[in-house]
Amino acid sequence: MTIGEMSKKINLPESTLRYYEKKKLLVVKRDKHGRRVYSESDMEWIKFIRRLKETGMLLKDIQHYSELRYSGRETMPERLEMLQVHREYVLEQQLKWKEYLQNLDNKIEYYKESINNN
Repeated sequence: MTIGEMSKKINLPESTLRYYEKKKLLVVKRDKHGRRVYSESDMEWIKFIRRLKETGMLLKDIQHYSELRYSGRETMPERLEMLQVHREYVLEQQLKWKEYLQNLDNKIEYYKESINNN
């Protein structure tokens, strides 16, 4: 599929896809005219990159992970370790946000009670 088709399919601007290539997060095959040709595998990889970003993985770490991914199966142990470390980070963030939410809920309840008691 073309860059435009991929952009629409995954709801990311073409500029972001080009940026991913520039930053070596994504290696896209080209046709004989030099046009990008995206595969289903590319689409799944882009979705994974997005999830890593959305869960707070640093760009430099995503770049390193991508480099390992394109290097082949022998890098799987290192990729696994990276994902396990990132998982711990996500769990820590989840706990932090749970605490923040509880704080908010407590404050909301305080205001509700204060308003109702007046």
